[in-house]
Amino acid sequence: MTMIAHTSEIPYFGEHTQLTILCDSCGWKHTDFIPAEGSKPGGWSLKVNSPEHLSARVVRSSSCTVRLVELSLEASPGNSSSGYISNIEGVFNRFGDVIMMLRRQSEDDDTAEQCDILLREIRRISAGQGSVELLLLDPMGHSQILHDDANPRELTEDELSKLQTGPSIPVFDVDDL
Repeated sequence: MTMIAHTSEIPYFGEHTQLTILCDSCGWKHTDFIPAEGSKPGGWSLKVNSPEHLSARVVRSSSCTVRLVELSLEASPGNSSSGYISNIEGVFNRFGDVIMMLRRQSEDDDTAEQCDILLREIRRISAGQGSVELLLLDPMGHSQILHDDANPRELTEDELSKLQTGPSIPVFDVDDL
């Protein structure tokens, strides 16, 4: 088991530690971003309605749920969820990649058509011909959209009760390995 920790300053977001844990035997990998300062559960939103928004930085921790509200798309953290730093265009690309995979695996025309509609809409918004609200909901408070138009807020108790928290990192005793 190998653990790599790298601490750096992320502009407008503060000091963060990128933690990567690797299993040399099985190839398991987990990456997350942990802020130096304590955080409380929080959400961030940005109405993406211009090509300029596509370059806004997004820090997504492994505990964060990402939503494209008007498209009814959601990426919830699962057992192998990892954090990442990207921009909004990269977030759109991640959704697009999953939709294309579902399109290829679809066994009926209705599913394929729904996938095509979503892909067209994401391309249209990326070209500045539409808008969508990007929403980050993080019960650990480690995620953020770095843009002047982005709005932070606290999560409601109802939201907190419904959100997944992502993977639980296994802790091993050296004697057990």
